[in-house]
Amino acid sequence: MAIMHFGIDFGSKMTGTTAVCFEDGGKIQLLQSAKNQNADQFILDLCAKYKPPKIFIDAPLSLPAKILDPTAEGDHFYRECDRLLGAMSPMFLGGLTARAIRLKDQLAAVGIECIETYPAAFVKIAMGSPKAYKNDLPEFLQALGPFLSLNLTSAPENWHQIDALLAWTSGRRHLLKQTQRFGQPIEGVIVI
Repeated sequence: MAIMHFGIDFGSKMTGTTAVCFEDGGKIQLLQSAKNQNADQFILDLCAKYKPPKIFIDAPLSLPAKILDPTAEGDHFYRECDRLLGAMSPMFLGGLTARAIRLKDQLAAVGIECIETYPAAFVKIAMGSPKAYKNDLPEFLQALGPFLSLNLTSAPENWHQIDALLAWTSGRRHLLKQTQRFGQPIEGVIVI
């Protein structure tokens, strides 16, 4: 079975907080970078191995239009999608945003499309903000059940893996044409 897509919670480069989720042979796999391991290379290596045509990543993949074109509408800090979903400014995230954009460019060069997603917005909009999110892992997994049939190889161990699973879920919804899109293509779109 071909790997259709990855869901990625993109964390700091060397802290071991980047997690990847994908379905392989009908089972959901959750992998996480190790502390002091280059997270960007971890993702590139997994993409080289599994060759997913798309990845859905929890990280800004573009900058506010005003940064690139001073005559554009908007402001220097937020894209429309950030304002609509209450996301952090790509400018505030600085280095993480730059790494994500570079990763997107590297993957595009080998035919892998990167699509931005936002797990917290998925929880709020698609799931109705269950109180267990970021509080109780087992309770949250139970709340997530109706959104996908979980056949996990192992239970998520932390919230980074949960966010990768949520990014994967948004990707699955996107492939089934069930996602919602927020923002403007010229500036950046988040799908959930």
